[in-house]
Amino acid sequence: MTPRLVTPADAVESLRRKVHQKWAAAVCADLGVGEPVTFSVPLRPGVSSGSAVARIGYPAWHEWRMRWREFADRSPAGVLVVRKPLPVQGVTDEYPATLVAGLDAAVALVSGTGPPPVDAGRARALVSSLRSAGAVLTPATVRAAYQLGADDTEVLLNAVTWLSRNPDAGAWTARQLPVPGMHTKWLDTHGALLRDVAGRDVRDEVRSRPAVLHLTYVDPGHVASGRRRHDAWTTGDTHDVAYRARIVLVVENRDSRLWFPPVRDTIVVEGGGYAAAALLANVPWIRAADHVVYWGDIDADGYAILDRFRAALAEPAPDGAAPRTVASILMDATDLHHYAERGVNHDKAGRPIKPSRLTLPHLTEAEATAYDTIATAGPTPFRRIEQEAIPLATAATRLEAACANERPQDGPLSRRAAGHFRPAR
Repeated sequence: MTPRLVTPADAVESLRRKVHQKWAAAVCADLGVGEPVTFSVPLRPGVSSGSAVARIGYPAWHEWRMRWREFADRSPAGVLVVRKPLPVQGVTDEYPATLVAGLDAAVALVSGTGPPPVDAGRARALVSSLRSAGAVLTPATVRAAYQLGADDTEVLLNAVTWLSRNPDAGAWTARQLPVPGMHTKWLDTHGALLRDVAGRDVRDEVRSRPAVLHLTYVDPGHVASGRRRHDAWTTGDTHDVAYRARIVLVVENRDSRLWFPPVRDTIVVEGGGYAAAALLANVPWIRAADHVVYWGDIDADGYAILDRFRAALAEPAPDGAAPRTVASILMDATDLHHYAERGVNHDKAGRPIKPSRLTLPHLTEAEATAYDTIATAGPTPFRRIEQEAIPLATAATRLEAACANERPQDGPLSRRAAGHFRPAR
């Protein structure tokens, strides 16, 4: 090891990093959870002999000693400079070797040079409250809980207490849980933390909602009959769709569903974004269609949704229905270039659209080329072409052509050869 002398300033910064990394373990240990934690920094690594001091140089050694003498005179209570013997120029004496401090002393010391890594008092109070509520305490859960605001912390404690008193949450949906202060979407954001702190995942216990699909009938004969065009289908209900769909087209934009042009034996379904795979994959009449087709935005999300939907239908359904392939329209490299003038780089809030590094193994080569172009971390003309930018008449024509050229139950390759895959850069 190369001999090195650590200055007080460098030691304090090293101590700051250690406190940031291990304060949660220290707080848990203070309350009897886990092994005690002491923060320490070696002050002269590699310097264990007079020859090492000589290599460093006596003037530098003397200046270093003086700095540590001054530090010891003004350091907070509880901060200890451990000294160990060392022979220098034939005389053995004790010199600074290690800086040692408990959590409170370490926080007090580093607070003199910047904001403290943690409010130890608040952290201890939080851990004490969690323990009283019956929480599972680990450094990771304590650190995550500490990041919450006051309101969310109170909800977390209420939720842990409620779960300890209610071993079965199956009588409620996730948005009906009678936990004081918990709003209907709290679990969407904090469900994983509650799982880790409570030791059980209430999201798996609550009553699940039936899938509700919004759809539009676009078969010309049905439209001409004057019967209902827009419908909803709910999992487990007794009604059925108006006619057997030869083609099911899944779209993302509501306007695209509501105003899609007539196409024989076709039903247009609103996909619901990333929920499409879970909502649609096990719907019997969708799996029974001759052709299942997806049309989404030309952007990173659109391709990720297509990839997930295609993967979900590639598996057998719980009722035994066979795997299905999923085609796409208006989402390949040719479409990207054809509609390039409609490309944008910012979302609806004016924020730049970010690249994506997701690997999407269920895209065709043509889709993957388009995905790589818009999702790359490097320069690209645009990152999104919204579905609404493409005329619905064009979509209808492409849908009919795609299904005419595809045998029922067939579809594009669901997985590209591994050697041809290029992750976004």
